[in-house]
Amino acid sequence: MLRIIRIVLAAVAFVAITLLFLDISGAWHAWFGWLAKVQLLPALLAMNVAVVAVLLVVTLIFGRIYCSVVCPLGVMQDIISWMHGLRKKNRFAYSKEKRWLRYGLLALFVVALAAGINAFVALLAPYSSYGRMANNLLRPVYEAGNNVLAGMAEHFGSYAFYSTDIWVKSIPTLVVAAVTFVIIFILAWRGGRTYCNTLCPVGTFLSFFSRFSWLKIHFDEDKCRNCSKCSKNCKAACIDYKQHTVDYSRCVVCGNCLKECKFGALTYGHGHPAKQEKTAAKSTEAADKGVDTGRRSFVMGATLATAAAALAQEKKKVDGGLAVIEDKVSPKRTTAITPPGSLSAKNMQQHCTACQLCVSACPNEVLRPSTDLQTFMQPTMSYERGYCRVECNECSSVCPAGAIKPITLEEKTGIQIGHAVWLKKNCIPVTDGVECGNCERHCPAGAIEMVPLDEDDEMSPMIPAVNESKCIGCGACENLCPARPFSAIYVEGHEVHHTV
Repeated sequence: MLRIIRIVLAAVAFVAITLLFLDISGAWHAWFGWLAKVQLLPALLAMNVAVVAVLLVVTLIFGRIYCSVVCPLGVMQDIISWMHGLRKKNRFAYSKEKRWLRYGLLALFVVALAAGINAFVALLAPYSSYGRMANNLLRPVYEAGNNVLAGMAEHFGSYAFYSTDIWVKSIPTLVVAAVTFVIIFILAWRGGRTYCNTLCPVGTFLSFFSRFSWLKIHFDEDKCRNCSKCSKNCKAACIDYKQHTVDYSRCVVCGNCLKECKFGALTYGHGHPAKQEKTAAKSTEAADKGVDTGRRSFVMGATLATAAAALAQEKKKVDGGLAVIEDKVSPKRTTAITPPGSLSAKNMQQHCTACQLCVSACPNEVLRPSTDLQTFMQPTMSYERGYCRVECNECSSVCPAGAIKPITLEEKTGIQIGHAVWLKKNCIPVTDGVECGNCERHCPAGAIEMVPLDEDDEMSPMIPAVNESKCIGCGACENLCPARPFSAIYVEGHEVHHTV
């Protein structure tokens, strides 16, 4: 019964967290956004003491159920391992703890976190890794399915669904997500929880506390028949049936061993861990040579299909069917733009785990993963496909790590994340001699005024003049500028945000 309860809770949490990255309406965050904020690393970075304390207390009572219920990457590994288990059963074996690797990686992780080497942190963080996979690999498939439903509904005169653009926000991040998925898939297919118990820094951190958990898996040596079923079905490879011991630092309390034991020799409850762990260090390492590598070529095929689907959605935009509208190209900004609420580039760099939740939640398509090495995969803003509307604060409401602080719509209208810069060489009134003023008409802050290029010439074209003290850097001017491919006005970011 305990195993069934765990599976149900894990399934609900996994689906809910996955939908946070897939939902295109934004309504899902209102109900289940808290699941992102109870992930351990984001809670630590956000200094959410209450969440961290609850997770540690739960671990001290029940063991590492965080890894088997709350962590989406852990549940994903269980699903992959279960799929392999359908064709090959009893395939695991006890192996000694790779302590040097576990604690070595945890030490490197902590050093990288303190030193601001965010790319390394983002690559190892389990929640962030899953978020990137969901956003870059699964979301395009989800959106393609949504677009099919939208087309069918429209055919029958219904608008219950609406189509969305499918586009690749960052090729490097897509590649990282695909490679991560392949690695996790192979490790989970072959060894179950290999990633959790050798590479994952969160799992290693929780293992300090799970050793002393109040409730544990215990052996009754009098009932045990040494059938090895418990060890062969332990995906954490932490049960040594010969010595009747369990490595509690690696056990994720999945309940598989309890299900497989037909003699009642295993129980989950309060006992005497010192007695049960006394010979764990002396156990010999068993190699699982019988593991089937399987055929996994479909993984890369699925990845390529996802990318192809995204590229196929890039349709040509035409002006009245007469001329192709050239896509805008991102300008080379001296300072990157970070979202309102991020306070500064430094705060973003220190707190962001590159989970991509804000990127997936942005309805205006202005957030995309950075390709800069210092901020690799962290969100940055660009205005080729939209601009940061003053009536939207989605990114600040979904960030679980404190990289983007929650702000109200009223506060957002006064936050300067950058300022507009005019480029004479691209401006249509100068290059084509026609009137424009698009930037002035659409500036929500009233920071742009049209002035004559030559004050002494009555026929001089009118050009934009930017009042930097009023400009909030929303990018409406850049996005709506008709100049192609480069806008005649673009936004330079501020290292530290200011308030008007």
